[in-house]
Amino acid sequence: MVLLEVHTGLLQGIRHFRFHAGSPTDTCMALHADAQSTKPLLPKLCIQLYMYLILALAVVFWQPAAGWARSYDTINVSNPFLHKTPVAVPAFKALAAKQAETDIGEKARRILNEGLAFTGYLKLVNPDAFLANPARTGIQLGQINFRDWTGIGAELLITGGVEADQGQVTLKLRLFDTFNTKLLKGKIYTGSESQVRRMVHLFCAEVSHVLTGKWGVFNSRLTFVSRVNGNKEVFVSDFDGHNPRQVTHHKSISLSPAWSSDSQWLAYVSYAKGKPDIYIKHLEQNRGTIVSREGMNISPAWMPGQAKLAAALSFSGNQQIYLLTRDGEIIKKVTGSWGINVSPRFSPDGRKLAFVSNRSGTPQIYIKDLNTEDVRRVTFQGRYNTSPAWSPDGKRMAYVGIDKNKIDIYMINLASGPGMPVQLTKNQGDNEDPSWSPDGNLIVFTSSRENNSPALYVMTAAGTDQRRLMHMTGRQTQPAWSGPMVQED
Repeated sequence: MVLLEVHTGLLQGIRHFRFHAGSPTDTCMALHADAQSTKPLLPKLCIQLYMYLILALAVVFWQPAAGWARSYDTINVSNPFLHKTPVAVPAFKALAAKQAETDIGEKARRILNEGLAFTGYLKLVNPDAFLANPARTGIQLGQINFRDWTGIGAELLITGGVEADQGQVTLKLRLFDTFNTKLLKGKIYTGSESQVRRMVHLFCAEVSHVLTGKWGVFNSRLTFVSRVNGNKEVFVSDFDGHNPRQVTHHKSISLSPAWSSDSQWLAYVSYAKGKPDIYIKHLEQNRGTIVSREGMNISPAWMPGQAKLAAALSFSGNQQIYLLTRDGEIIKKVTGSWGINVSPRFSPDGRKLAFVSNRSGTPQIYIKDLNTEDVRRVTFQGRYNTSPAWSPDGKRMAYVGIDKNKIDIYMINLASGPGMPVQLTKNQGDNEDPSWSPDGNLIVFTSSRENNSPALYVMTAAGTDQRRLMHMTGRQTQPAWSGPMVQED
């Protein structure tokens, strides 16, 4: 008689089921012995009991939580009820047994842990619970006892190996499905020690792609405004706020930075010449232009996939939205109704334009179809709504609303038509400037919740896991996430 042990991986733990497996006669005899009876069981009862056994096995494997045989690319990161998937990241193996490799491996593991936790849909298993050490026993598929990892609730396992020689570092990283005992992704990266962070983030993007079908945030960047010696300047950083660098030096007030689709250009507003003008700047090359028409030139927003941008100009009177070339030439006027029209934002497909207008008496968000010229209002709750931000799939919109003198971030579902907005921030200072990550999983925003001082925060698209993004001197505001950056297999 064989003892069959079935493990079903659940998001909240592990279930163990044991069944006596064998022929129907074996099963009946085992049950017969358990009942301490010496009489043979009736054939009909044997068949019934055996069918119950088969049914029980079918139920176990039918449960959705046990569907790990399916691909991980079905994780819906926008699901507000998503349970985080446990992932174990043990110490990396020094492949040539050098202390330098151990040190680099620990640095790489820390960067990897931070990157995985940043996603909002993965949680790290406490290393104190680990039952094995692949750095000693082996990091490859045939060297891993996966029960050591399923036994502590780890549904994913990442192992790493490090080689360091003459200033060059090679990282060998593998992602395993512990319940299906298989390799999901393996990559080898080589570069200088200063490139370890970049190499690890490339692998994080691979992990994201395996689990969600999207490359995630790891190849994206942020731009934002920060105070410098009493002035406001534009900065650029990595997706997680690391490596910030100042890109403007106007020693004035610079605001509203916006990325081009290829992440090579920034458009922003500066008072460097005494009034608000729009500066269009290539980040790596010394070229660009200034939109400096009479009156105010504000609210730049790039058109997806085009060397064009929308902006609010007041040279003809009230603020109206115009479509401009990258050289600052006017292509056409987009809005023409009475009142003020500002804060343009293109839909991801470039066919629609969201903007803020006071045409109904108070600032509200509208959407214009650029083909049909139809305009519809999309915010109806509250007397002041602004800062529209499209989700990357175009189905949702985050925005800023003021209710009872409290400034918070809300979201509406555009796919189902106007409905009740969902409040994402509440009772934690003023919260403004929402901007989506390129995978639609996260939103970066400004909040004054700590010491009433504006700083950058990030949360999931469901409003969970709100945490501060970075700590640097000055006040940081108006973050904008760069668009998706393609990564090859």
